[in-house]
Amino acid sequence: MAPHAAKPPAPAGQETVASDNNPIGPPSGLSAIPSQYNSEQGLRQSMKQIGYDEAREDGYRLKGIQLIDSVRQSLQLPVKTFDTAAIYYHKFRLRFPSNEYNYEDVALASLFVACKAEDTIKKSKEILCAAHNLRQPHDHKTPDDKIFEAPSRFTVGLERHILETIGFDFRVQYPQKVLIKMIRKMFPREGDGTLEEGKKFLRVAYSMSIDLYKTFAPIKQATFTLVLAIIELTALLLDTDPAKTQEFRRATAWHTQRSCVLETMLDLLDLYTQFSKSTKVGTQFALQKLMDVKIDINNVVAREKHHRYHGWCDRCAPDMLDTQSATPGSATSPATNPSLSGSGSAKRKRAPSEGTQRFVFDADEARKEKELVLRYFNDEYEEVEVEVEEPIKESEPRHPGRSNHSYRNHGHNQADYGWPGHHRNNRHGHPSDRHRSRRGHGY
Repeated sequence: MAPHAAKPPAPAGQETVASDNNPIGPPSGLSAIPSQYNSEQGLRQSMKQIGYDEAREDGYRLKGIQLIDSVRQSLQLPVKTFDTAAIYYHKFRLRFPSNEYNYEDVALASLFVACKAEDTIKKSKEILCAAHNLRQPHDHKTPDDKIFEAPSRFTVGLERHILETIGFDFRVQYPQKVLIKMIRKMFPREGDGTLEEGKKFLRVAYSMSIDLYKTFAPIKQATFTLVLAIIELTALLLDTDPAKTQEFRRATAWHTQRSCVLETMLDLLDLYTQFSKSTKVGTQFALQKLMDVKIDINNVVAREKHHRYHGWCDRCAPDMLDTQSATPGSATSPATNPSLSGSGSAKRKRAPSEGTQRFVFDADEARKEKELVLRYFNDEYEEVEVEVEEPIKESEPRHPGRSNHSYRNHGHNQADYGWPGHHRNNRHGHPSDRHRSRRGHGY
């Protein structure tokens, strides 16, 4: 039986009412502080658990984000809805393998949830209709068409899985707003030349902020880190005067670290050098220019003795690098294998650490509550040695009360005690029976 916690003293002037009907016990649910960001090693661990095939999944990641952006522009939704949908899309695909769900269904469902989270309400049929009209412009449909009935029900079903994946944590950073303020600070309205340069800088930087969500950087870094990386990389690509970006190079003044900014810049350059045609900025610059900037940043990382990824653990590295294992059933492309309501992931069990999350905003109260709850869940055992005397039973006689002769004399058709059983029939007789006296056999 769990011990009862001591009741706090009642304030002066109030009477304490004893209530035995409501026993004190641990609160229901799992108290947890959700983390908004993840490290590169944490992401690779998640990829390894779902069998992430890097060569195949990168294409689905780019196509899914591009679909979200296209539908968002078609429905004239704000960019913050795109940011939220992209974060949900990444988190969902880091938990569920792509052979269980079609990436297009996940992308549209993420946009549907993001519209609710950002108060830009759109019906699921409107999102599905916009995606259909983008794929097939010659076959224009309206949201009231019956063709969207079944996909709409499936999108609503996916909404529950997305909410479970993010743990009802709707915190998402929006770098575009801070980016515009910093660029205005860089290029004040002093002359026509400065204004035109600022507009050109803003066009490239804003497009880069959209391309940034095609990488995992938004779920690894904070808002100021993303903005500083975009500004510095844009300045390097446009050969902007270094004096204008000098104040933004002090990472500690913007609540971040220099290694995080360099990591984000290298993530963007990896995207532009490998998938330039799938980005907005990659096609605006020559590949040689991108490679030169990437080499310069790598030299800075080596000179300042930073890791490629911030917070990288060398002892844990061998377990994280194997992320290219093939997913079972990966030969079947999700593009040709549409999601079904009876998919295997619908029956996915919760992890042992998962549960109903409760959001506690006061850290001190959360720690006190955790200490109180642990008293009811900790199992304490005490070893006790007890000496027990066991009586030794006396052996019983082998032939209790009777002898073998009495059975034979009375003609009982039973085997003698202490002798194996024998048959009356000669055909089934044991070879040793010939030494035993039998009746009617001439012995």
